[in-house]
Amino acid sequence: MSELNAAGITDPQLRASYSECKRLNSLHGKTYYLATLLLPASKRPFVHALYGFARYADEIVDDLASTLTAQEKAEVLRNWSSEVLLGLKTGESSDLVGRALIDTVKRFAIPHQYFVDFLHSMEMDLTVTEYQTFEDLYEYVYGSAAVIGLQMVPILGGDTVNSLEAAKNLGVAFQLANFIRDVGEDLDRGRVYLPLQELAEHGVTRQMLEDRKLTPEIISALKFQIARVRQLQKEAEPGIALLDKTSQPCIRAASELYCGIVDEVEKIGYDIFNKRAKTSTARRARVALGAYVSAVAARLR
Repeated sequence: MSELNAAGITDPQLRASYSECKRLNSLHGKTYYLATLLLPASKRPFVHALYGFARYADEIVDDLASTLTAQEKAEVLRNWSSEVLLGLKTGESSDLVGRALIDTVKRFAIPHQYFVDFLHSMEMDLTVTEYQTFEDLYEYVYGSAAVIGLQMVPILGGDTVNSLEAAKNLGVAFQLANFIRDVGEDLDRGRVYLPLQELAEHGVTRQMLEDRKLTPEIISALKFQIARVRQLQKEAEPGIALLDKTSQPCIRAASELYCGIVDEVEKIGYDIFNKRAKTSTARRARVALGAYVSAVAARLR
């Protein structure tokens, strides 16, 4: 049985919309897509819909091949955001990705504010190039990552109230791990996502990052950021156990693979300027196999 059939999605237009979201997920979110496959087939299309929405917005903001200015991108994003939010209110959309999103939101009663907060963070990316404190950064990270976890909870099932804090923390941990790995790429876009005050506490300035030379001070700052990722991951662990048993293997795998990025940063000697921290194929396979066995067992209970 196909995922769409398992999820009870029969309308031809909706099926096309969900299929497009799945295509975007498989094309751009390889780790995310791998983890999604561990979910029951009946849940996967709705996770694809959330990813398709987030990916489309991200493409507007971060398309390096675009000839649009930041101001023009902001206008495109605002127009698209207005259409999405209106669609959430009316329950209708002519947008290929929007149809699946609206259907998912209605089915699971996902709060619209999560999408307002997400789109706010996407707009911040067009104007904000650095953050002084972690509190400043958290405004961005809450909308760009924490709400993704919160959106997922109703789909994952289980104790959907007491697992919210864990979902939020795990989403933040995923994002912060990416920031650590992607310092060089973010500099290419003119952005720094490591709080400047925290960098300064380790003797690091933005110019030192711009120089792209690994120093003991930068290593010390990265170790501090890595410790935060691991702490957030640890705090989220009890909440994963509150989710529906058939969803837990997926989220545990995602946690290990995404937060595991910081392990890979350590393995390359923190040289984020000249090397790409990548999760090895062997580790991916090991995590996927273990999670698959757990997922099958959970469905048989």
